[in-house]
Amino acid sequence: MIRLAITTLRYRTAAFLAILIAVLLGGALLSAAGGLLETGLRLNAPPQRLAAAPVVVTGDPAYHPPNGSGSAAFPERHRVDADLADKLAGTPGVAQAIADRSFPAVIAPDTDALTGHGWASAPLTPYQLTAGRAPQTGQVVLDQRLTGTSKPGDRISVTVNGQPRTFTLAGIATAQRQVDVPSVFFADADAARLAPGADAIGVFPAAGTSARDLAKRLDLPDGIKAYAGDDRGVAEYSGIATSLPLIIMSGVFGGMVAVVMALVISATIGLSVRQRRRELALLRASGATPRQVAKMVIAETMVVGVIGLVLGLLCGRFAGDWIFGMLADGGIVPSQLRFDQGPLPFAGAALLTFAVLRITVGFAAGRAARIRPIQALAEAAVPEVALGRVRLIIGAVFAGATVSIAMSTLFMSPTNAAAIGGPAGLTGSIAVAILAPLVIQRALVPRLTALINKRGTSGVLAVINLRVRAVQFAAILIPITIATTIALGNIYAQTTQQKAAVEAYTDNLAADVVVTSTSGGIPAALTDSARSLPGVTAVSELVRSKGWIEEPYDTSHTSDAWPLLGLSGPVYKGDVTKGSLDDLTGDTVALPPGTAKKLKVDVGSEIGLRLGDDALVKLKVVALAKGPSGYESILLPAALLASHTTSGLPSQLLLKTHDKDATMKSMVLAEWPGATVGGRDLLTDGYDAGLGVDAWIGYLLAGIAVAYTAIASINTIAVAVLDRRREFGLQRLTGSTRRQVSRMLTLEGLVIAALGLVLGLIAAAFTVLPIAVATRGWPIPSGPAWILLAWVAVVLLLVLPTTAITGRIALRSKPMDALSSPVG
Repeated sequence: MIRLAITTLRYRTAAFLAILIAVLLGGALLSAAGGLLETGLRLNAPPQRLAAAPVVVTGDPAYHPPNGSGSAAFPERHRVDADLADKLAGTPGVAQAIADRSFPAVIAPDTDALTGHGWASAPLTPYQLTAGRAPQTGQVVLDQRLTGTSKPGDRISVTVNGQPRTFTLAGIATAQRQVDVPSVFFADADAARLAPGADAIGVFPAAGTSARDLAKRLDLPDGIKAYAGDDRGVAEYSGIATSLPLIIMSGVFGGMVAVVMALVISATIGLSVRQRRRELALLRASGATPRQVAKMVIAETMVVGVIGLVLGLLCGRFAGDWIFGMLADGGIVPSQLRFDQGPLPFAGAALLTFAVLRITVGFAAGRAARIRPIQALAEAAVPEVALGRVRLIIGAVFAGATVSIAMSTLFMSPTNAAAIGGPAGLTGSIAVAILAPLVIQRALVPRLTALINKRGTSGVLAVINLRVRAVQFAAILIPITIATTIALGNIYAQTTQQKAAVEAYTDNLAADVVVTSTSGGIPAALTDSARSLPGVTAVSELVRSKGWIEEPYDTSHTSDAWPLLGLSGPVYKGDVTKGSLDDLTGDTVALPPGTAKKLKVDVGSEIGLRLGDDALVKLKVVALAKGPSGYESILLPAALLASHTTSGLPSQLLLKTHDKDATMKSMVLAEWPGATVGGRDLLTDGYDAGLGVDAWIGYLLAGIAVAYTAIASINTIAVAVLDRRREFGLQRLTGSTRRQVSRMLTLEGLVIAALGLVLGLIAAAFTVLPIAVATRGWPIPSGPAWILLAWVAVVLLLVLPTTAITGRIALRSKPMDALSSPVG
C-alpha cells in the first residue's frame, strides 16, 4: 500500500499541491510565531551608546502590581539617583561608575529629536574627540554627523528642553562603535541642571572581576536593577521592559494560524479523498481491507505534507524576519530588539503542524475506509450531503458559543469587550465550516433556484451541481468564509475601537487652537506668550502619561495603567460632580466618581498614585470628574505630571479663543523651533489609544486571512474543477457547448463567493457589532467602506479567474477523451 500511495501522487498533482502549499504556509507562520515568543522571552537588545560599560544599572523599566499579576512597561523613563554612582564606585570589584544623564536636545527643527548627555558619560560608548576639547559651561561637543560645516569655536543654536539656546562648539567627537542616534554632549554642570536624575549608571569591573557576577552582588535600592550582556539594552532603549506584548501576540497569532490551517487542510484533504471514492471503492472491491485503504490515504498525504512542512520550516526564518520587521517599523517593538529564532520555535512548529496534518488526514482516511464499496460507488455519482449527528452537535455548539460571546460582549467595558469579543468571529467561522454542506444545499439552493434558472441551461446545471456537490463546494466556501470573518472582523474591530478611544479623548477637551512641538515639549515661556494673545480666553498645558492607584489599591487597573491627563487651565469638558477643577494645583488629583466610590475615597481624601516614572506621590482629591464610560482619565496638575515624564515638559498647549483664525495668525512661532500651531485635529498627534499591540494582532491576522484565502481558494477551486473533466465531457456529449459549461462554472463560482462573503460578514458582525455597542454605545462600526469593497474585489478576483483558467484547462480535451480519463 505504501508503494501504491507513492505511485498515486503523480496522478493527483493538483490535490496534493494544494495540501503541500497549505502545510508550507502554516509551518512557516507557526515558526515565525514561535520566533516572536522566543524574542519576547529573551528580550535581547545589544546596547550601542552604553556598550562599553560591562554592567549597566538603571531603574526597573517594568511596573509590577503589588497585589496583581503580570507586568507593564513604565511609560516614562525610570531614572535613578545620580549619587548612586558614587556609592557603586566604592563597591569591591568596581573600577569605575559613570552616571548618564539624558534630556531632549535638537540641533535643527527639521531633524529628529536627539539626546543631550553630560560629557562624563562619553566613555560609556566610547566617544573620542577628533577635534577641539571637552566642553565647559555654555559649550557643547557634537557627534561628527551633526556638525555639517561647523567647526570648534563656532556659535550654534541647540533647543534644549524646548527652549532654544546658543552654545559654543567646543569639540567634535566620533563614536567608536555603531550608534544609531547621534549625541550632543554638554558640560557636566549643565547636564546636571538640565536633568537632575540619571537614566543609567555604567559600571566597569576591576581586573579579574566577572561582569555578570558583579551585576548579581551589587547592593542596589528597591526598584533598581543591574544588567550585563545583551540585557543592557533594557537600560538604553525605552519599550524593552516586559515580554507580555510579544507573548500575547505570538500566542494569538500562532493559535489563529493553527486553527485556520487545520480548517483549510481538513477541507482540502476531505475534498481530495471524496473525489476518489470511485477508485477507493474499486480497491475495496478488489480485496483491500479498510485498514489498507486508510493506510494508503494517510501515507500519500503525509508524504506530501512532510515535504510541505520541511519547505515551510525553511521559509520560517524569512517569515519571522519579515513579520518582526513590520512590528519594528510600526513602533510595536523597539527596532534595537534582536529577533531570536532558535531551534525551539522550529521544533514546536514542526510538531504542531505535523499533529494538525496527521489528525485531519486521519479523520478523512477513517471515513473513506469505513464506507462499503457499493456505497462508495453510489456516493461518487451522487455525493452524500447528510451530516452525522456528532458533526451537527459540534456545529450547534460553536454557533451557540458565537451568540453567547457576542451577547456577553455587549455589557462589557471597552477594554474587556476588545479582549473577549474577538473569538466570536473564529467560533462563528468554525460553525460555518462544520455546517457548510447543509447551508449550501438546504439554505442556499432553494432560494436561488428560481433566480439562477433564469440564466438558461447554464443556470439549471449550476443549480443541480450546487445541490449534489454541496460537500465539494463547501471546501471552497470554508476558506472564503474564514478569511472574510478574520480580515473584516479584525480590521473593523480595530478601527471601531480606535475611533471610539480618540473621540472619547478629544471630546473631553475644549480647544480651538492647539500648539505642539517636535523639540522636546512646550516650554513655560511659550505658554506665557500664548496667554497674552488677543482673543484667548483660556490656556492650558497638556501632559499625557499613565499610572496606577496603589493607596488604596485599585484592582481594576493592575498591569494596565490609568490614563493620566495633566492640565493647567479650564479646558476639561467632563462633568464635575463634586469639588472644583480650579483647585487642581500642587499635589492634587481629580478622580472619576465611580472609581472614588469603589475605593471609598471622596473630596478631601488622600490617595497614593504610582506615576509613569515609578514615583509614588501622595495626592489630595479635590474633584470628582466624569469621563466617557470606559475611557475615564485621572486628572493632575500639568506641572506635577510633567515633572514625572521623560521630557519633563507638556506635550501640547490648548487655547480657547473667540476667534480661532485671528489667534492662529497672531501666533509668532519663529523663536520656538519645532513648534506648530493648528486646529483641534492636532489633539491626536502622538496620542496613544492603547491599541498598538491589539491593532497589530488584528492586522497580522487579516494578513494571514488574505494569504490563506488566496492559497486555499485557488487550491480547492483548481482541485474541484479539474476533477470534473468526465462531467464536462458528458455534458458536451449531451449537447452543452463549451460556453454553456464555462457560464455554469462562472455562476457556481459567483454563488459560492457571494455566499462565503455573506456568511463571513455575518460571522464578523458577531465580533464587530458588540464591540461597537460596548465602545460607542450603538451598533454602527467605524472604518472606511473601501476596505469592505476591496475585500469583495479580492475574493472575486481569486475565485472567478481561477475558475475560468482551470475550467479552460478541464475543457481542453475532447469529450470522449475526458470520459476515458483515469483521474480527475
